[in-house]
Amino acid sequence: MNLSVVVPAWNEADSLADLFNEIREALASWDGTWEVLVVDDGSRDDTFAVVRSEHDKDSRIRGIRFRRNAGKAAALAAGFAAAQGEYVITMDADLQDDPQELRPLMALLDEGWDMVSGWKQIRNDPVDKTLPSRFYNALVQRVSGLKLHDFNCGLKAYKREVLPSLRLYGQMHRLLPVMAHWDGFKVTEKVVNHRARRFGVSKYGWMRGFHGLFDLLTLWFLNKYMRRPLHLFGGIGLAAIVLGSLPIPYFAIQWILTGALRLRPLLLFSVGGIILGVQFLSLGLIAELVHSRERAPEAPVAERL
Repeated sequence: MNLSVVVPAWNEADSLADLFNEIREALASWDGTWEVLVVDDGSRDDTFAVVRSEHDKDSRIRGIRFRRNAGKAAALAAGFAAAQGEYVITMDADLQDDPQELRPLMALLDEGWDMVSGWKQIRNDPVDKTLPSRFYNALVQRVSGLKLHDFNCGLKAYKREVLPSLRLYGQMHRLLPVMAHWDGFKVTEKVVNHRARRFGVSKYGWMRGFHGLFDLLTLWFLNKYMRRPLHLFGGIGLAAIVLGSLPIPYFAIQWILTGALRLRPLLLFSVGGIILGVQFLSLGLIAELVHSRERAPEAPVAERL
């Protein structure tokens, strides 16, 4: 199998038939083998019925159905596990991603890139989606060091060897290019055609911006401090202890000279800082003990001779 197209879908029954026809048209003159794998993420409409009907007519159309809505990351993880292709391309089911981009994306993989992320340079979405997205993409660029314009585009292409390194849970699907980049794979982007939505409504609300920030913080922590948690918690603890200890000589001198130690806000700040610092140091040591008992994750191997 040369290509697997993984399509997460949630209540997209109206658009799937058109999507399948467009994929067939886009790959009609291609001499490779392909499949479309739709992951029905607990839809409440006839999404899976459409997939089943198409499968009966064309065995290259396959489907997985969740019993409940589990999120896009879970849908992608299931699709990646079931995909059989040497190349895997993901795209959304709402027809905003253009199937004519499939072959140009594969061409970039043939040139030596391990992953290609779509860039919706001209985006047909309302401003309440585009402005937060620009802020989020700029932040991810700064934190990750990966200079992409659009991390959350659903249209992405992968070589099969990239997939095992992708940690998909929660809402981590937004950060797949960052995961691949940090694991040493070559990641690039391609300007893709983004079309206006024809059916239904967007499934994402304004809260996804906060979720994206939390996911970015989680990924940053796991990448930088997973193997040395004491470096983070210990640093915070030492800083708190130092700041808390600064007023101690003043109170010691006052106690020696006057024989009295008055309760003041500064004293409470000092004691609280020391206690907080000790707690952070203890947390870091516990994290180190837990990590030392687990098997260290293997580094991604690029080649064996």
